Amino acid sequence: MKTSLKIEELFMFGLGVYLFSLLPYEWWWFLVLILVPDIGMIGYLFGNKVGAFMYNLFHHKGVAIAIYLLGVYLSSTIAQLIGIILFAHSAMDRMMGYGLKYEKGFKFTHLG
Repeated sequence: MKTSLKIEELFMFGLGVYLFSLLPYEWWWFLVLILVPDIGMIGYLFGNKVGAFMYNLFHHKGVAIAIYLLGVYLSSTIAQLIGIILFAHSAMDRMMGYGLKYEKGFKFTHLG
């Protein structure tokens, strides 16, 4: 099952790359921005509860899709870019086994 989930996340990452290709940005922007959502880990400086909330906010695919769709609705390529980066980053993280966090600590994820 783990392999199946990783393959699914690989395809979601590919979707993020494809959607990025539709935007009017140079490819180097994707490479520069793909790790930016990890800034959510700063929340762990304030404890596990805040850390889990911040990390999950920056790594939740529902949030990413909502921001992307808002960007489509408003014709805002910046909002679309933010949504795509959040989505692609989350897929990339899950391919590597990093999931959404529980309040118990950074090591406790929805992936087990």
